[in-house]
Amino acid sequence: MQRIETDVLVIGAGMAGLTAAARALDLGTSVVVVEKSDTVGGSARFAGYAWTAPGRAVMDEVNPDGDPVLRNALVDGFADGIAWIRALGVHCADSVPVLRYGRGHRFDTNQYIDECRRRVSTGGQLFTGTETLALRTEDGAVTGARVRRPDGTEIEIVSTAVVLATGGFQADGELVAEHIHPRAGEMQVRSNPVSAGAGLRLAENVGAATGMSRSGFYGHLVPTRVPFRDPSDFVALSLYYSEHALLFNLGNRRFTDETLGDHLTAMRLLDQPEARGLLVADERVYREWVLGSYVEGAVAVDKFELTQRRGGRCGIAETLEDFAYLPPEWGYDGAAVAEQIRQVNAAGTAVRPARAHDIAPLDTGPYYIIETCPALTFPFHGIRIDATARVLSAGGGTIPGLFAAGSDAGGLYHHAYAGGIAPALVFGLAAADAAAALPSPHDGTAPAAAST
Repeated sequence: MQRIETDVLVIGAGMAGLTAAARALDLGTSVVVVEKSDTVGGSARFAGYAWTAPGRAVMDEVNPDGDPVLRNALVDGFADGIAWIRALGVHCADSVPVLRYGRGHRFDTNQYIDECRRRVSTGGQLFTGTETLALRTEDGAVTGARVRRPDGTEIEIVSTAVVLATGGFQADGELVAEHIHPRAGEMQVRSNPVSAGAGLRLAENVGAATGMSRSGFYGHLVPTRVPFRDPSDFVALSLYYSEHALLFNLGNRRFTDETLGDHLTAMRLLDQPEARGLLVADERVYREWVLGSYVEGAVAVDKFELTQRRGGRCGIAETLEDFAYLPPEWGYDGAAVAEQIRQVNAAGTAVRPARAHDIAPLDTGPYYIIETCPALTFPFHGIRIDATARVLSAGGGTIPGLFAAGSDAGGLYHHAYAGGIAPALVFGLAAADAAAALPSPHDGTAPAAAST
């Protein structure tokens, strides 16, 4: 079996993994990156913003049940993460509002990924199409991994530190049913299709702590019966405007406070009968929010027109009385839905099922109706880590030599969300910084040559 020695082994070449690898090289350590897919970038290829809560107080308010250590570490490390992106020569725009409570920066994630890959390919080693079979351990510490190349060749990689960054487990139906919701495996996946829990399984096999189960997921509402054709649909078909609209379940009732955000409404809809519902906007919401940009600088897409063109369940009611003509095969009582809208228009906050923000009346026809369901981007359950991305042991303390970042890590969010690229960036950097500080038995030269 071929053997390679390196200071840092990174498993996964998405946002978190390539960030950790590029930073570790910048700190003078030797690096090997192993990626299961034939390409790098993962779900970061489909993103465009790094954002999170602007301070600890806001993070505590919007994510009260997340791990406070990780919440604080994310907020505190965000500015340094943005500085790191810019230090790599990647343009990162000025801060803009994201959702109601966040601040973030638009940047070219593809340029960032490609620059990190260039640095890794030049200064370290990158193996694509390569499966990680098992972590290597000695005296309770993780000391590398055994991997298999596409031609079947196995390689033993000996390292001082291992960073798990495989992107979560959204592509594994059994894991999402176990850790998110029994029906979660029925959701479309709006992220890369190769993140199927490799990092979670590797960590559990060496005694890592994981959790928190049933803590939710990040996703968005999308039209029912409209499959994703390509990654551009992940954004194009997401009904971000739902926080300005009203959502009704198959019982013709509102069941959540839509103003809390589309990402939270998606989680709530998964709990409803058949995980589908009617999303209703009036002419004002259509003009101001459906036709507008979700985030400043983003390209606007007419979600209703796209849904209609792609054959989704949608329609226009000129008046509330016209709701009575909803197709019966959809399973809703249109008159009952219209009556709920009238109550909201008449009573405002008095009929809201939750707290937080006022619902503006939907009282200006025509009404734009889309049947919607949740789609999954990544789960919040994962490998437990500390503020420096060290993996926690199920038996207490940390597992020496093992780190995790990105969607592999769990505990940060619990039925709440404040960014996905930002945690990958912040904890990818933290993992590299902590790994580079470990004493290395190697001489710091480049790892032994091997074909890639």
